[in-house]
Amino acid sequence: MNLPNMLTLSRILMIPFMVFCFYYWPADNAHYIAAWVFMIASFTDFIDGYLARKLDQSTPLGAFLDPVADKLSVVIALALLVEHYSTIYLTIPAIIIIGREVVVSALREWMAELGKRANVAVSIIGKVKTFLQMSSITMVMGFAHDHWMGILGMIGLYAAAVLTIWSMYEYLRAAWPDLQAK
Repeated sequence: MNLPNMLTLSRILMIPFMVFCFYYWPADNAHYIAAWVFMIASFTDFIDGYLARKLDQSTPLGAFLDPVADKLSVVIALALLVEHYSTIYLTIPAIIIIGREVVVSALREWMAELGKRANVAVSIIGKVKTFLQMSSITMVMGFAHDHWMGILGMIGLYAAAVLTIWSMYEYLRAAWPDLQAK
């Protein structure tokens, strides 16, 4: 158990705290506090990967836990927001983002079985998508839909949805020769 793995585990452990804050924090700023928890968890996503590479502490456990923590935090945050706002305008990018996560996760697992996981490695588009997605979710969670930060967050969420489709296309294109084989 090294520092990058502990940060990844802390990100998973922050999820129930984020949900608690979102629903039960005993103050008017509950969603703002939940957004801060999500933002801190998102920041550890960038830090743990950086430290794993910088300190040469990449492990199989970290390689497994990091995408799990990322997907859990994003999917749960989006579910909270869709439930809270109950609007098609938020549901559409949420469905796109969650659907892509399912497709790309399955694709990576399948490619790993073929021994070709490197063919669907994370791209720069995926990294930009993740940053935009996490910062947008933070803004939508922390601010009302009519506040300028909430509006900016919604615009960012739609931009993240577009990058989500683009990155999924890139992953599928890279894997296409293997998907057609046999």
